[in-house]
Amino acid sequence: MNILMFGWEFPPHITGGLGTACFGLTKNMALFDDIDLTFVVPKIYGDETQSGMQLVAAGEIELSNNVIRGQIESEKRKLLQCCGQISAYCSPEQYAKLLQEKLKRQIASGDDTSRRTMEFSGQYGTDLFEEISRYGVVASSIARRKHHDVIHAHDWLTYQAGIEAKKASGKPLVIHVHATEFDRCGENHNKHVFEIEKRGMEAADKIITVSNFTRNIVINKYGISPVKVITVHNGVEPVNKNEIKKLWKIGVHDKIVTFLGRVTSQKGPAYFIEAAYKILKRMDNVRFVMAGGGDLLEKMIEYVAKLGISDKFHFTGFLKGDDVFQMYSISDVYIMPSVSEPFGIAPLEAIHSNVPVIISKQSGVSEVLNNAIKVDFWDVDAIADAIYGILSYPALSVFLKNNSSKEVKNLTWSDTAGKIRKIYYQLLNSKAS
Repeated sequence: MNILMFGWEFPPHITGGLGTACFGLTKNMALFDDIDLTFVVPKIYGDETQSGMQLVAAGEIELSNNVIRGQIESEKRKLLQCCGQISAYCSPEQYAKLLQEKLKRQIASGDDTSRRTMEFSGQYGTDLFEEISRYGVVASSIARRKHHDVIHAHDWLTYQAGIEAKKASGKPLVIHVHATEFDRCGENHNKHVFEIEKRGMEAADKIITVSNFTRNIVINKYGISPVKVITVHNGVEPVNKNEIKKLWKIGVHDKIVTFLGRVTSQKGPAYFIEAAYKILKRMDNVRFVMAGGGDLLEKMIEYVAKLGISDKFHFTGFLKGDDVFQMYSISDVYIMPSVSEPFGIAPLEAIHSNVPVIISKQSGVSEVLNNAIKVDFWDVDAIADAIYGILSYPALSVFLKNNSSKEVKNLTWSDTAGKIRKIYYQLLNSKAS
């Protein structure tokens, strides 16, 4: 069975959980003898681990002059139509600066119709909607040239690519919902992104959601038939501690409480800070770490300063690779106070690193973890009490570590890949009958 899969990012070039999930899934999917997997991304940097699959860069696919010219004309018409800010990835100030740079580049470069490939940055800047459109054009070309049985598109950035590939080949389309616009922005969602998501869901033959939490959003917010939507929980890669070359030395004897994720409203960073403020009124031998980047980072730094807890608070910026597990290695508690979390791989990584976790009830991962402390994201008192309990009572910390470790042993990407493989065959059999 040949799978044509579309993603937007791939390790080590990631901004969050999407790239990590794609790597875990494709690595294990490629281990099946009956699966031939081609994974397409906008841009390849050369240092990606392909792990038995074929990794293809959309920006390296040659196209006809007519196709290139048509896309250029389309982008001219849409230049001022789709300039909505992607707040989860870019601040208003950064966006305004990027937009000015983009306009200058277009004026300087003119209309270059001599090139034979589409240009992709693979990032989340001002060209994002244009790159999504280009990705769809390239996907159509790939689908006509590359033999495949099933198309699989990850998250809204690739839904148009999946739709165009399906139009070109007529093969069944699976879309994988790792998050929705309602998770990122709530009711104040970007209507253009919502429309892309809805079109992808309507065009798909099967929709995979990473949790029942997300499945309910797809059904209730997008009006999709429940029959079409199936939940397959994410997995996690076991931690090989030998791969962590050098553990951090913190230089203090204080306990470490860690928030690791994008610093955006979706992830609830302000609730973490408010809980820290309450804890520091009760105990002094503790420090708090906010590891991640995002549009709210500067505001959170200012908030910490306003509360007068800067001497006990640390900001690391975005972490990836070994740095993530080095952060876990010095942590005594991990917290994920997300307002709306489709799944949440980070708590599983923390547990693999022998760290007790506190997670919001408004998360998909809470469906598969029983030995974690679960709180409402807004209940700062409950979050503070949970932190205090774990730090003050070693028996509670040991209990959570031991029992959650047993749970995550069964939450593997191998198991996730096997479930998705079954979905492929069920889809093909239903089409054949």
